[in-house]
Amino acid sequence: MKILVCISNVPDTTSKINFTADNTAFDTTGVQFVINPNDEFGLTRAMWLKEKQGATLHVATVGTAAVEPTMRKALAIGADEAIRINAEPTDGLFTARQLAEVVKNGGYDLVIAGRESIDYNGGMVPGMLAAMLDWNFVNTCIGLEIDGDKATAVREIDGGKETLETKLPLIIGGQKGLVEESDLRIPNMRGIMMARQKTLTVMDPVDMEPGTRDTQYEKPAPKGDVKLVDPGNLDQLIDLLHKEAKAI
Repeated sequence: MKILVCISNVPDTTSKINFTADNTAFDTTGVQFVINPNDEFGLTRAMWLKEKQGATLHVATVGTAAVEPTMRKALAIGADEAIRINAEPTDGLFTARQLAEVVKNGGYDLVIAGRESIDYNGGMVPGMLAAMLDWNFVNTCIGLEIDGDKATAVREIDGGKETLETKLPLIIGGQKGLVEESDLRIPNMRGIMMARQKTLTVMDPVDMEPGTRDTQYEKPAPKGDVKLVDPGNLDQLIDLLHKEAKAI
């Protein structure tokens, strides 16, 4: 079995976000980038399949040379090979089109992507990729087992879980639950050293015009002042909740 995990390079959630060029561009100064958490759950699940079933595991991303440290981390975790499509991922459609070309030419049986990235939260790429390839697709996936060419997937639905059976080739939109946070892999020194010897292929992008463009960014409104109430003054608390907060 041959697996491709799609990786998105996103700002760490602790990073301070700012914009430049009159709020039309994201300021990367001082920002630390990491593997998108939903993708990291998928990468860990793919590692299990590699270790238990002898699968070959590749990772791919759309991005400039700046994303290569993130790809090297995926290699250090245990991926066999990395592929970088040399383009700025301007929108979901553009990204899916680039990844579709990788899948078509790679002979993959299973593609695992995060259901969404934590920067733009578009949630479009896995579904678009499945449509372009005409593959089976399971989104919001929190469980996956592979037996030959058969797959059993569990996905999160409103009020519960749904278990599906399907066949490969398959695309998964994974999230937390595909593995637990405690199962996520941290690269060790041996993995980091081996990653330096693994192949990181750079591909030219498919020529296409982006479907959308960013015109302006805007930060959320700043939080208002906080009022502290003495624990013993319940009457004042109730009065504030009623008259100012309109909560009761």
